[in-house]
Amino acid sequence: MISPYARGGQSLRSVTVTQLQDRSAAPPCTVTHTMPAVLFGIGGYVGNYWHDYTDILVPLFVASRRYHGEVTFLVSNIQHLPRWLVKYRALLHGLSKYEVVDMDRDAYVRCFPRVTVGLHLDKELTIVPELVPGAPLTMADFTRFVRETYALPREAPTREPGKKPRLLLIHRGDFRRFLNEQEILQAAEAAGFEAALSEPRVNGSETEQARLVNSFDVVLGMHGAGLTNAVHLPPGGVLIQVVPYGKMEYLARAEFSEGATDMGLKYLDYSISAEESSLMETLGPEHPAIKDPESIHRSGWENMFKLYLKQNARINTTRFAPTLVQAFDHLRQQ
Repeated sequence: MISPYARGGQSLRSVTVTQLQDRSAAPPCTVTHTMPAVLFGIGGYVGNYWHDYTDILVPLFVASRRYHGEVTFLVSNIQHLPRWLVKYRALLHGLSKYEVVDMDRDAYVRCFPRVTVGLHLDKELTIVPELVPGAPLTMADFTRFVRETYALPREAPTREPGKKPRLLLIHRGDFRRFLNEQEILQAAEAAGFEAALSEPRVNGSETEQARLVNSFDVVLGMHGAGLTNAVHLPPGGVLIQVVPYGKMEYLARAEFSEGATDMGLKYLDYSISAEESSLMETLGPEHPAIKDPESIHRSGWENMFKLYLKQNARINTTRFAPTLVQAFDHLRQQ
């Protein structure tokens, strides 16, 4: 029994793999394919932008790139989120020349010379080259594939004399919001950037979103799925992750730091203080979440999520200014 989903602990139906001692015991093929297949499932955390890339798209690239399009994708649990295949149609077609097969509704007995069952997640939002079957691939290869598929024009940050580098501030609509977005934009402009605010559209065109982000040199945002837009930045760009209060650096960096670096980006983070967090106002300075974050960590993930991943932030732009300067200086030294 093999799970078709890369991240463990999810409730997708497993795929049964059986070895037959006698080939004649197998049902006759109604369709015989000459190319291999890769089988994966849509489910788990799919629909979250970070998980779309981390759990499926990057592992699928690792599993199928060596076939140069001569591979069929067998997909289970499509009914979980049918729009997913539409949203990422261009990337799927960039890896396979053939239409996706719906494993749950397909009436044929299909025979393949080789099938990869399930995707493998080696590390969050990146690739471990020595673990790639066939030939080594890197996260830079993946982002190059994304830029080619979406015809993204920029392969490097802004270098034109007199032209300011561009910074995109990711807006969140629920929690982990910036409460002073305009002040942050003004601070970015004071540091030398042309700054703009963006709210990624959940069901919008992925191609349009990719081209928008590629027109910028820096993506800045609070820890969350929106930072996945870094895959569309030109190499040499900058990802700035704002880390929520509560000793959350290890989680934030595990999800974005190494991946961004492997994409060829400069990774920077800024940890907000208790004074910048909405928790100070809602809980008060004597609450354990403020005075003793480690006690909250020891109490379990549910409390951590409820407190630290549902806070908002009012950034102290004076304190934040050196991070913006560091990003600007990196781009000017390219």
